[in-house]
Amino acid sequence: MKTKGIITILATGFIVASFTLNVNTSDQKKPWPVPAAAKAKKNEVPSNAESIKAGKSLWNTHCKSCHGAKGLGDGTKASQLKTDPGDFTKPDLQSQTDGEIFYRLSEGRDDMPSFKKKIPDEEDRWSLVNFIRTLK
Repeated sequence: MKTKGIITILATGFIVASFTLNVNTSDQKKPWPVPAAAKAKKNEVPSNAESIKAGKSLWNTHCKSCHGAKGLGDGTKASQLKTDPGDFTKPDLQSQTDGEIFYRLSEGRDDMPSFKKKIPDEEDRWSLVNFIRTLK
């Protein structure tokens, strides 16, 4: 009897540990490579009050529902996504080049839509990058 109980406890522990490891592995961020030319692209829209205001307006229309008002990844639709919308206040995002951010919001991937058609004006997308820089 004692042997069966010990085996049951050990088997349950093994199953729980395996599940936990699988959950943690799947939560790791999937690499999102950006071509070198896009990474090096410079933002020619000055980061001033006008640009940031325009970027904030675009954020509220297109980004806030997933990324949240303050970029914390806590928007109203965030829990419905298969991928983590990320925290835009963290250094790993803020340390990216403007070109990287512009590329990712322009191209999209998985749950993140491409904004080339939704925000067709490149200057508007660059203004969005300028706003994202304020989310620190």
